[in-house]
Amino acid sequence: MRAVLHKDRVKARVVRQDRRGRPEGRVVEIVERPEQPIIGRLLHEGGIWLVAPEDKRYGQDVLIPKGATGPAKVGQVVVVQLTEPPALFGQPVGRVREVLGEIDDPGMEIEIAVRKYGVPHEFSAECLAEAKALPEKVRPADKKGRIDLTDVPLVTIDGEDARDFDDAVYCEPAKVGRGKGWRLLVAIADVSAYVKTGSSIDIDAYDRATSVYFPRRVIPMLPEKLSNGLCSLNPEVERLCMVCDMLVAADGEIYAYQFYPAVMFSHARFTYTEVAAILGNTRGPEAAKRKDRVKDLLNLADVYKALLKQRGKRGAVDFETTETQIICDDAGRIEKIVPRTRNEAHKIIEEAMLAANVCSADFIAEGKHPGLFRVHEGPTAEKKEILRGYLKAMGVGLTITDDPKPGEFQAIATATKDRPDSQQIHTMLLRSMQQAIYTPFNSGHFGLAYEAYTHFTSPIRRYPDLLVHRVIKAILTKTRYQLPMLPTPGEAHAKLAKRLASRVKAPTNKPQKATIAPSKEVLAWEAAGLHCSANERRADEASRDVEAWLKCKYMREHLGEEYGGVVTAATTFGIFVTLDAMYVEGLVHITELGGEYFKFDEMRQELRGERTGIRYAIGTRVRVQVSRVDLDGRKIDFRLVREGEDLMSRAMKDKGAAPSGAPVKASAKRGSRHKAEAGAAEPRGDRVERSDRGAPAPAGPQSAMQAFKSAVKKAANKMKGRKPRR
Repeated sequence: MRAVLHKDRVKARVVRQDRRGRPEGRVVEIVERPEQPIIGRLLHEGGIWLVAPEDKRYGQDVLIPKGATGPAKVGQVVVVQLTEPPALFGQPVGRVREVLGEIDDPGMEIEIAVRKYGVPHEFSAECLAEAKALPEKVRPADKKGRIDLTDVPLVTIDGEDARDFDDAVYCEPAKVGRGKGWRLLVAIADVSAYVKTGSSIDIDAYDRATSVYFPRRVIPMLPEKLSNGLCSLNPEVERLCMVCDMLVAADGEIYAYQFYPAVMFSHARFTYTEVAAILGNTRGPEAAKRKDRVKDLLNLADVYKALLKQRGKRGAVDFETTETQIICDDAGRIEKIVPRTRNEAHKIIEEAMLAANVCSADFIAEGKHPGLFRVHEGPTAEKKEILRGYLKAMGVGLTITDDPKPGEFQAIATATKDRPDSQQIHTMLLRSMQQAIYTPFNSGHFGLAYEAYTHFTSPIRRYPDLLVHRVIKAILTKTRYQLPMLPTPGEAHAKLAKRLASRVKAPTNKPQKATIAPSKEVLAWEAAGLHCSANERRADEASRDVEAWLKCKYMREHLGEEYGGVVTAATTFGIFVTLDAMYVEGLVHITELGGEYFKFDEMRQELRGERTGIRYAIGTRVRVQVSRVDLDGRKIDFRLVREGEDLMSRAMKDKGAAPSGAPVKASAKRGSRHKAEAGAAEPRGDRVERSDRGAPAPAGPQSAMQAFKSAVKKAANKMKGRKPRR
């Protein structure tokens, strides 16, 4: 394996199976070695310059010739370009291409992540020049052919730290059919008015496919002049927009809708906190400051309640999960990690956006024009079986059918919400779901229980939304939108294509009649959807990597401290625990659980001790001590703290003895740690990937240190009652 590197495409031959039945193989040929920069720290050891890769999956250091270090200094983080590949008896050789700075520089974790995951972070010169040539404000000529909505009191509702405003809303009571209802306007920034198909800005936007959000920094999809200026629906300025104008019935059913380009004027910039306060007390100080808009906000709250009723009728899945926000200081260090609370204002905007997205998907489907849908399929056959077995083992009286509907999942969530293990059950329901993707082939959205769904509401930060806008405009003008010649999909595209292909087995039944192959146009849309889906995953992975880095740096300052927590995952090699106070997750390795064998019950998703019967399952409350932090590996290790365990016993444990009188051999502990560093990642959908850090270690005989401790106690007992010598 010394001749291959992480990310190499190889041809391998299966040679045997291990004791778990997993295939083992041998690399036969290196098929492709992509041009990939390696990020690491420059070291000088024994007169030799080398770079230790930040990503430990590379497995070996890169040698740097004496004249190829450039301006880099020892200890700095650098980007290396390989000049010689690794060989069976030789390390790879490279040269320093870029110096990023010192490891503790503010924002260094972001600089590493964008290069590690290949996130485009610099706009091309052509793109910037094109953006610079755009006007500073809406010109009279830009308003031609648009509906004038400047007198309609549209407002934006976003977070306190938002800088780009995609959407504005307005609602008023209206007659719908023969009954009462509401007229709901969702105005979305018209990015397509400025970003023309195939332009330099368009090419860069497609390459990025999405904005990437890090703590304290955003890498935007569009140049700042567009994202924070000309396209952003800033307060008290005219902006071009695309409007989804809907009539919503009293029961929440969308009675009718229409799309049209317009000119708007944002009458206010609200925050979620402010709107929630106004709705909570219409006579309070917040309401007094915004008294002209209070009635409009109450109308929005009313239409939201109606849409929410319809959501319940559809049986859409709605799990309450805890999302966290990292608060950093000016130096980029974590000050605290706090839960994101979703108030009524968040839910109002969410339902309004969902309604506009559903209308967009229906409009494209009715117009019979190719486009991108946001598709979320039901659980796979394998995940259905695992979930059924789990629900049965946990004594849940409900289960899912062979062709489950979203309502079945929601019914289980509702029926178990008051159980003490509800969090565990809801987590398993969530994990049985698939990831949503962009594709031209509509098969509905399982989680939201929609027959057709797409993304229309965020064209400033998502390229699929920009494409949807262009398709809607083409249908309105009775023309046909043609995708431009877009760049060749990259590594992220290839990874997702492979992942999607692995979801189902290759078909074996041959068609009786010849089928019509998809047209070039449809294939182009499929490639665009795959590209956008893959880069969405890439952005998520880069964001998670930065958050993991920051959490590791944060927890280094808390080594040895104890916290309460809850088990969030159980595996064959240990349990993952999330701390209550900090929302940080770490591993309690199976060797730290006690002096007995633990067996993993896949059906119940728990570890069970064979001797004591003690169980560790999702939702189990434990107390842990922070024992180790690996910044390079993005890993945090905890040690289980048991009731009555004092500081002396913990200190003795650090020196090799284990609790419960049945210790794990020190060699076994060392072996498990080596396995920890070489473990393989197990992807968990949209969640953080966790690493397999080794197999269970058997309990051994009493260690020398434990015997010594026992002898000291006996000697101390003999000395009791004796008078001290003078």
